[in-house]
Amino acid sequence: MLSVTIQLMKRSAKMLIPAGIAVLIGTLFISCTFLFGNTLNYSMRHMLTASFGGANYAVSPDDGADYTSMHTVGDYRADALSRIDGVKGLRVDTGLPVQVSHGGSHSTTFAFPAADNAVVMPVSLTEGSWPRHDGEIVIPADMAKRLAVKVGDSVTVDNSPVYAGSSSVGTVKEKVVGLSDDPNGAFSAYGGAGTLSERDFSVLYGTGADGYDRVPANVLYLLVEPSAGTTDQQVIDAIDRALPARMKTMSVNEFADQQMKQLNSNDTSIITSFMLAFGALSMFVAALVIGNTFQVLVAQRRRTLALLRTIGAQKGQLYRSVLTEAALLGLIASLLGVGLAFAVMGALQAFGVTMQGIRFAVVPTPEVFWVPILFGVAVTMLASLGSARLTTRVSPLEALRPIEANDTKRAGRLRLAISLIMILVGIALSAFAVWQNWQLDHDADAMIDTGATILTIAMAGGALTFLGLLLSAIRWLPAVLNLFGRLIGRCGPASTIAAANIGKNPRRVAATGTALLIGVTLVACIGTGAASAKATAATALDSRYSVDLQVTGPGLDRTVVDRVAKVKGVRSAQLVGTALAQWDRPKSAGNVSAGNASASKGSDKVIVEVVGITRDQKNQVLNASGSGFDLDANGIVMMRTMAGQTNPVVDGSTVNVAFGTTNGDGAMRTTATMPLTAHLADFHFDSNYAGTALVDPAVLDRSGVAVTNQIWVKADGSVTPADLFSAVQDAVSDKTGVQVTGSVAERVQWERMIDMAMMILVALLAVAVVIALIGVANTLSLSVIERTRESATLRAIGMTRGQLRGSLAVEALLISLGSGVAGLIVGTLFGWIGSAIVFSGFGAVQYPINWGMYAMILLAGVLAALAASVLPARRAVSTPPVEALAEA
Repeated sequence: MLSVTIQLMKRSAKMLIPAGIAVLIGTLFISCTFLFGNTLNYSMRHMLTASFGGANYAVSPDDGADYTSMHTVGDYRADALSRIDGVKGLRVDTGLPVQVSHGGSHSTTFAFPAADNAVVMPVSLTEGSWPRHDGEIVIPADMAKRLAVKVGDSVTVDNSPVYAGSSSVGTVKEKVVGLSDDPNGAFSAYGGAGTLSERDFSVLYGTGADGYDRVPANVLYLLVEPSAGTTDQQVIDAIDRALPARMKTMSVNEFADQQMKQLNSNDTSIITSFMLAFGALSMFVAALVIGNTFQVLVAQRRRTLALLRTIGAQKGQLYRSVLTEAALLGLIASLLGVGLAFAVMGALQAFGVTMQGIRFAVVPTPEVFWVPILFGVAVTMLASLGSARLTTRVSPLEALRPIEANDTKRAGRLRLAISLIMILVGIALSAFAVWQNWQLDHDADAMIDTGATILTIAMAGGALTFLGLLLSAIRWLPAVLNLFGRLIGRCGPASTIAAANIGKNPRRVAATGTALLIGVTLVACIGTGAASAKATAATALDSRYSVDLQVTGPGLDRTVVDRVAKVKGVRSAQLVGTALAQWDRPKSAGNVSAGNASASKGSDKVIVEVVGITRDQKNQVLNASGSGFDLDANGIVMMRTMAGQTNPVVDGSTVNVAFGTTNGDGAMRTTATMPLTAHLADFHFDSNYAGTALVDPAVLDRSGVAVTNQIWVKADGSVTPADLFSAVQDAVSDKTGVQVTGSVAERVQWERMIDMAMMILVALLAVAVVIALIGVANTLSLSVIERTRESATLRAIGMTRGQLRGSLAVEALLISLGSGVAGLIVGTLFGWIGSAIVFSGFGAVQYPINWGMYAMILLAGVLAALAASVLPARRAVSTPPVEALAEA
């Protein structure tokens, strides 16, 4: 029977090709996913081991240590370890980003303390020497080129990348004694790394010149070279005796294995699992294509199968023949998919492609081979089960009768009932989740008090509804396609024939449309959610930040303001003065929540940031300028959100406000106290204190407090937020420690994250969409094969080749547009429900309609449908009418 099966496969090779391509794409995706996961592990391990330098052992807290507590340099007792015989070098793993300045230019790099033995250094020296004294530094060679620095020059190093705008900014003057290179990419994210003395490093870290032992440290790297007559283990035993409890020494390979295990449990395995979910989705869509193919194959082979039955073939043999054919198809396509996956990853490695520091490499593991092959064969066989059962349902005599190669069996009532129940239950769950979310947001008596649970219920409701729609697609999807057919059926004979052909085999058309429906629904859902996220975030950010951009840091003056004001996209830029103020917090107000920096240690003082701004400046740069509040020389305007537990101030009350500066321990030194009338208004600023208050500059002048300048910027909307943010950053790039923040900056970050997430998800879903479009081409091809006599008859009565091609193109368009429109509607509704639950915590949820996305999806569907009809149409018109009628 195997030889018969192979012969049948050869005769139907052209029909099996589209199904094989669907399996190939799915297994290619799954195999690439495993290879990508292996690449992540490879890159992670490479980055981990790159920081070891030449060390061969590492000291770290053991498994029983309390990881919630921070370990410091002093905990590793480096001085004691360095005196042990056999310890030839050590280096504590710590560091921070720093800014290096020279000649008015600035550049950021990573810095760490130098080790006594250069062997354990993670970077190499290209010129000069390593730092041996305070005031000496080695910087990356690329940075030296950017700053026009050579060995022997002096530079200024500060910690503004970490502590900009705070009182912890530290600065040291350094002499460049060497240039470094990062050959292993340990610090590729920073473009290399520099090193300086332990004392200078502790100054930059903020622990003081003598506070190196208080610097946080992750691990200690050791170079162990035992003396003659001793072993590594003897040296390790001596090291362990010198270490405190719950510290252990291990080889760097053991340490790397331990770190990789943690990464795999937290990051890379999650990424792989996430991508495999889309691989499973693509294989599910491929199963629909495969099922269509085998249904037609079995229907076309009825005569052959009947002959086999008459000469002694059993039902079980025919059943197994179809499954064997499916297994062979799945095996061949899966092997090709795995091979192509290796070719793709090999090409990425050969061309040296990198992505966010990830180096692509071909790292084969057993699951790269057996999982996609097993999955491909299993899915193909499962998809063919229904067709295999058809071979056992007819007697030899009945199968020899001339019948049409169509399966017009209607879906059963049980299937319809189950699908309706799933849809109703799914809608009920989704509605319940939305209602509970509304209750939770409005502090009503909600039955469920956690957003995660509500989201889970909503996802379950959406999944049930969608599965119900897919299960009942045999009922409603052909009706939708027929409706589209009626709309265009009067446009000519080609359209009329196409509309009629849609209704001939509703089961196959529904399966093909369902495959496309899945992909379009998911893409529309993600796109709608992304659009809602952007719109909701924009609204929330506008209410949270009353200034588009804030420029903070030292050295801001009128000259800088003029430069910023000239930036394209800036409507106005104003220089405002800021200071600190405090007033008594009534004892009855309750306790300030932990972690809130709004009150002093006794919780009896409210400390705020006060901004001196004129009425004209407020109207020019403040987004809340239309709120109706005004400024006067005897008042203070507070954020309305401050009138709560943290600061129970009544609008119009008099508050004794003390202005001053803070000492190093956080206590405030008062310069003046004056009674001011408090006003509450709707404006918002992000602050490290209880909030931000506005006063007339005359108030700050009377207080005598020293002010710190900021620049507030109002955008005119003529350029994108990203371009405006970058341009303002460029305008202040010559100022050390200056930062640009605000709603525009936040919006840029949000939009970038949303766009990146959407791009990744749509790219993953594109695999399923491509397979679905292959299904459209497959359906047309099978229809052409079945309708050979019909096509020949149409040609014989005068239908031109162009009209016949047009009918197939219209048929593909009907399937694509009908399924696409249905998918857009369902996906948009799902996206809105998800947005209502996920984004309600950010503010008023927006429900935009992304017409541009809709147009792109439908246009892509139209173009793909036209492309899918080319080969079937060529086959339909290539056979002469007389020959086709004779064969039929």
